[in-house]
Amino acid sequence: MRNRVDMLCEKLHDNEAALISGYPNIFYYSGFTSGDAYLLISHDARFIITDSRYTIQAREQAKGFEILDIKYGFEKVFAKTDAKYIGFEESIMSVMEYKRLRSKLKQNQDLVEMQSLINEQRKIKDEEEIKKIAEAEKIGDAAFDYVLKEIRSGRTEREIALLIEFFMKKQGASALSFDTIAASGKRSAMPHGVATDKVIENGDFLTLDFGCVFEGYCSDMTRTVVVGKASDRQREIYDIVLDAQNAAIKTIREGIPCSAVDAAARDVINNAGYGDKFGHGLGHSVGIEIHEAPSFAPKCSEAVQNGNVITVEPGIYIDGFGGVRIEDLIAIKNGAALNLTHSPKELIEL
Repeated sequence: MRNRVDMLCEKLHDNEAALISGYPNIFYYSGFTSGDAYLLISHDARFIITDSRYTIQAREQAKGFEILDIKYGFEKVFAKTDAKYIGFEESIMSVMEYKRLRSKLKQNQDLVEMQSLINEQRKIKDEEEIKKIAEAEKIGDAAFDYVLKEIRSGRTEREIALLIEFFMKKQGASALSFDTIAASGKRSAMPHGVATDKVIENGDFLTLDFGCVFEGYCSDMTRTVVVGKASDRQREIYDIVLDAQNAAIKTIREGIPCSAVDAAARDVINNAGYGDKFGHGLGHSVGIEIHEAPSFAPKCSEAVQNGNVITVEPGIYIDGFGGVRIEDLIAIKNGAALNLTHSPKELIEL
């Protein structure tokens, strides 16, 4: 963890410090697994500020940090650094918290926005991070293989979602990456159709989008199946989405603009006449949080870099009919795409 702190300090000017208050960056920079804390990092300071419930835990997990009890007072904390500008996470901190902390600064200090700089290096995952994401995705693959044997008409979306979630927890997941999506029939046209008590019927599309957390890192995958025999239209739409995903994955390489990867999939769907039925971006990065940067999206001008871990999830969603999404999780290693998702992608009829 010390190297991450050193890398952040290399980006800070001599008169700057970073005040980190959100759990993802607390965990990333210190290894501390509680959000009830602050980190203060500068060229002359390495502090973790928490309360008596967590001081022992912080000493064990946050190696290289001096542990300060929050009762010590932020006036004294800020007095421990010569930094004039204290960068804060503006997308995390509330206005009330901002005002409270600003009142504790030394006379010559000020709070400045620094979210982008603090987040920047999380875009590039190291080997250990990729291994943890891959292990989380492996649990997801196993969950999909398991649940295929349990899907049948008459069961509810919620039942299927719970089976997936319980299986992932049994396999070592510490948490879910997000609320499991299990959307069947016409509801599969809802990209974020969280599971309901709707009964799955013969002939339904069933879209399953799920992920878990392993040692602090998320996974994410989506598969769409047909319960019963697929109609010609269902098969047509499924094949278009699969072709779009394959086209995008083949495009991925170090240096290519993220927008170009999105375009590779979007062009396939546009040319098939369903362009207006694919309304979201092609993919998002995954790590400590389920949605990170950069993204495969039309307006993302960033280039693909080694260490990015990004989903590829094209979809077609037709109101009143249903929808298809297929999602794999891709790591960029040695300049090329490494697919971390290994579940089958041919259309499955159950």
